[in-house]
Amino acid sequence: MTGPTLLADVGGTNVRFAVLADGAIGPIEHFRVAEYQRFEDALALYLKADSRRKAIRSVILAVAGVVEGDHSALTNSPWVVDAKTLRGQFGFADVKLINDFEAVAWSLPRLPEIGLRKLGGGDRRTEALMLALGPGTGLGVAAYVPQAGGLVLHSEGGHVTLAGGSPREDAIIALLRSRFGHVSAERVLSGPGLQNLYRTIAALDGLSLPELRASEISRAAIAGTCATSRASLDIFCGVLGDVAGNFALAFGAEGGVFVGGGIVPHMRDYLPTSQFRARFDAKGRMSAYVEAIPVYLILHDDPAFIGLTSIAERN
Repeated sequence: MTGPTLLADVGGTNVRFAVLADGAIGPIEHFRVAEYQRFEDALALYLKADSRRKAIRSVILAVAGVVEGDHSALTNSPWVVDAKTLRGQFGFADVKLINDFEAVAWSLPRLPEIGLRKLGGGDRRTEALMLALGPGTGLGVAAYVPQAGGLVLHSEGGHVTLAGGSPREDAIIALLRSRFGHVSAERVLSGPGLQNLYRTIAALDGLSLPELRASEISRAAIAGTCATSRASLDIFCGVLGDVAGNFALAFGAEGGVFVGGGIVPHMRDYLPTSQFRARFDAKGRMSAYVEAIPVYLILHDDPAFIGLTSIAERN
């Protein structure tokens, strides 16, 4: 791509825009998805704010949904992103869509050490596969393979069937199954998933509690002001470790597991004290294998833009 390139991280809760020009990313601007009926409405406002942006002809979008060719319907939002529509409405010459965690995976070899916090394990093998996963509005999973100049394996791993690790978790999943039918990992490991845990634990314990947002549950849990919130967060962290360990096994992620998303950075001091790492390692006969795999908490605010820049440079 030549000239300035518009980069965007299109999530279920927020959409972020920035312009890549002369090898540098400009300021990243945030918009709330719920405030706009369509993706095009938020994009039009962003482009209108600076007349120079109207000259942009190349666009790379990281979208929180399944990408089918040049089209994606977001999994946790009514927005639809379509390259043909964008080319017609805005005059773009080149529009590329990728999954949002595909962009995070492309960032892994470029993430600065200062933007990471290690959560156990040994030294990472730089020549081995690296895994990215993270709960936000949904649960994203992708992997980076360093061979042959780099390759990313995208997935919809957040929708794998969730298994319980204890009778308590089995009971929670059973109640969620009565509500949703299929209970995916994302039904627990996401912002809405934390709310699902809170409601379900309250129901199992026969409690009538006020509705709380995910951020309120996290704050109450960390502050110790709500026992149900604390129980919800404890299970969330344990299940996240279990699922992360499963994917580490499935992918052979000896280059490290990198946990990002919009939720876990807010519990950066709580997660290391939780059952996360113990559940990550608890893989029976394969425990010694996963115990050696390092896990890193991504503290960088916008890793997707590092990955999008990598893609722009490759193109």
